[in-house]
Amino acid sequence: MKNRFQSASIFALAVSFLAVPSTALAQSKEAPDSGGIEEIVVTAQKRDQNVQDVPISITAFSGDTLRERNIVDVSSLSALAPNVNLDGGTPFSGSSAVLSATIRGIGSDDFAFNIDPGVGIYLDGVFLARTVGANQDLPDVERIEVLKGPQGTLFGRNTIGGAISIVTHNPGDTFRVTGDLTTGSFALLRARATMDLPLADGLGASITASVTNRTGFQRRIAYNGTPAEMRAIANSDSFRSFPHVDFSNSTRQSADSNVSMRGKLRWDKDGKFRATLAGDFTNQDTSGQNNSILAAPFVPNGPFAPSNPLPGTGINPRNPQNGMLFAGLYNFCIGSTPAQIAARGAGAICGARGTNLDPGRLLAPLASVNVDADPTNDRLPWDSRFITGNPDTTYAAGPTVNLLTAWGVAGTLDYDLTDNIMVKSITAFRKTDWTASVDADGSPLSILELTFTQNQEQISQEVQLLGTDLLDGKLNFVLGAFYFEESGQLQSNVVFNEGLLQAAGINSFDTSNYAFFGQVDYRLNDWIGFTVGGRYTKENKAFEGGQRDLNGGSYKFFNCATPDGTIAPFGNHPLQPPVSAGGQNCLTALAFPDPTNPVRLYPPGVNRRTFSNFAPRVGVQLYPNDDIMVYGNYSEGYKTGGWTTRLSNPQGNVAPTFDEEIAETWEAGFKSTLFNRRLQFNVAAFTTNYRNIQLNQQDGPSPVIDNAGTARIKGFEIEAVIAPARGLTINAAVGYLDAKFTELLPSVQRTSGVIPGFRAGASIGSPLPKTANWSVNVSPRYETSLGNGGALIVMADWTHRTEVWNEVARYFSLRRPATDVVNANLTYREPDERWTLSLGVTNLTDQRFLISGAANDAAGAHYGSFNRPREWFARVGFNF
Repeated sequence: MKNRFQSASIFALAVSFLAVPSTALAQSKEAPDSGGIEEIVVTAQKRDQNVQDVPISITAFSGDTLRERNIVDVSSLSALAPNVNLDGGTPFSGSSAVLSATIRGIGSDDFAFNIDPGVGIYLDGVFLARTVGANQDLPDVERIEVLKGPQGTLFGRNTIGGAISIVTHNPGDTFRVTGDLTTGSFALLRARATMDLPLADGLGASITASVTNRTGFQRRIAYNGTPAEMRAIANSDSFRSFPHVDFSNSTRQSADSNVSMRGKLRWDKDGKFRATLAGDFTNQDTSGQNNSILAAPFVPNGPFAPSNPLPGTGINPRNPQNGMLFAGLYNFCIGSTPAQIAARGAGAICGARGTNLDPGRLLAPLASVNVDADPTNDRLPWDSRFITGNPDTTYAAGPTVNLLTAWGVAGTLDYDLTDNIMVKSITAFRKTDWTASVDADGSPLSILELTFTQNQEQISQEVQLLGTDLLDGKLNFVLGAFYFEESGQLQSNVVFNEGLLQAAGINSFDTSNYAFFGQVDYRLNDWIGFTVGGRYTKENKAFEGGQRDLNGGSYKFFNCATPDGTIAPFGNHPLQPPVSAGGQNCLTALAFPDPTNPVRLYPPGVNRRTFSNFAPRVGVQLYPNDDIMVYGNYSEGYKTGGWTTRLSNPQGNVAPTFDEEIAETWEAGFKSTLFNRRLQFNVAAFTTNYRNIQLNQQDGPSPVIDNAGTARIKGFEIEAVIAPARGLTINAAVGYLDAKFTELLPSVQRTSGVIPGFRAGASIGSPLPKTANWSVNVSPRYETSLGNGGALIVMADWTHRTEVWNEVARYFSLRRPATDVVNANLTYREPDERWTLSLGVTNLTDQRFLISGAANDAAGAHYGSFNRPREWFARVGFNF
């Protein structure tokens, strides 16, 4: 067999030699016995396989690699995997525990219930349904597998971009304690330990605990203005005057105070039956994620400047705030005379904030406070004075918190029906409770403040029938069924521009899903094999939105309210005939949907939708010799649709929806292990038709989810591991992505068009968000023996990424420029390998860039979160 297709082998070797200087990574290290590359076993196809034998593009990281490279959470993997973008935090989530995951241009950058993730995260085979809490701490990981491209056949729902599988440590059969203690920048203290406890013959347990404490790198500092400015700031309403779900505050942001635990009990007596019971718990109690105000656009001349028309004139009553810039309105109210306000019909909207429905929350009028000859009630206008230009400082004084409690239990049962056929069951329950807040305006004013609280629980059951090495090793198969239920609530409170818009509400959801799947891999002969698979999924979704505007803004804009905050939902609408003559009252004319709750924007009642899909997978593999595999695949991915929320205008009786996403991918590649395991070289090329793309689009003050259009994604990944000499291993990766819109829906063109010098806009041919054209990583590792029997290990990695647009409209203020990040560390391992000492630096050149951001032109605020600065660490590892 070694001589099959000899010419193909020679060609592959030649390509390998030419490509090595600029390529790719498989995150392996030198095998200690042979000097070659260590083998990594993965379960990407639900059975144990060498990663080199899996005919898909997959990057695998061993637990040792993660520890050596100081990878402590899922988002840290982003630098090491080509065409993968993993960010800790999404726009206005206020929490790095929320994972923004994009693989090959497909993913999700949101945390709301109304949109599902596009990259599936799996913990020991259990799907994590929400992005909240998905940025998992990694204290006891055996390996992580990053699967690129649609994985709908075997992994199922919401893996349209790919899947990340986290496999944790199983109990050993001898007593052992391993772990590490780490200190570093910003008073870092991290302690992690795993203990294996043999309990009886065939029964073992493991317990893992991890604690991390660190002060935040972003400081909240006091604004040092003129006496008049400070007086005006003191006159502003405290953020505690507005309805938030949490009022926690802090002097620093992006701090850590985290505790996580995991326990496993495993029965394995080398018989037919094996059982594992696992439980995990995470608690985070910290300040919110860092946030910086980047721009304050469109503020000096708002919609009430003399050249602009009366509010509401010629505007569709269904969308009374279309184009409304609340920042300009705020400045107009405080700086205009009563006559100017009356001339614009703005007496009610500039009057008391709040409504008579909740008189205890009415706040004083804003009208004319800066021109009434009384300096004691002056207020500070909103403009760019609060931009610090420093990602490590902010003038924010509002709410900031990240409170997360997440836990789960799972039971895995394996039973061997024969030597080659096994049945497997995975049963799991998980629950999260999360509260977060962010002062997005970065100022002592309440221009844009967001607070959230979410609770979610899920239950899943998966049954697999697995056949391996049947028919003399030619046949492998997996058949399975999957059931999933999820429910929860998300309450959000968002305050715009000192209360001119106060969006609040509770959204509830309930999802049930079942699926049947199967895949057959057949090796026809020594040189060719085939794969055929598919998955049928059916999903039922129920959703009820409770969004309200507690300021009753639509009534105030359309003269259905008085300056003291009294709204008149059942009174005459000024643009309609009198009610007595058959005209519409204000509530009906403005399309408010609920007479029992006049400020409710979202239609009452439970909305229901049903989705179904069949996702096929077909593939062929060629084996020129035992060291090379060439493969080609076609696969499809699918993500269900849902309902648009975060609305600022009344919706009548129709809940707005968006449709399901579909990705159709062709992939071809080859994998090779050459020169007695001293070179591992893999290449994958792909093209994807991506339809009904679900993206966050800024519609006035509201970031809403809608279908954006269609895109064509093309690219390749090259990954290599080279072990040219004993002790030296070089991992390298190159990824290229050409992900561009080929069709845009009218809603995107309306909300995200080009504004010269301000935003590049979404257009045919523009790139998808969170996609770098090029991603490159080089990670050398050198280990040398010392005279005392110990070892010294030197490691470094360099990651280059071309520019990234953080959102679909391509605002220049939110663009992530090309980045080059360097990390390095030095480790001493004592002769008996009982302990190690590591010293290292992350982000050595202190390069700063936005990892997430949003542009709310209506609020007059562009804002975002930056990566962490340069940091040092010292770590002691132990193994007893």
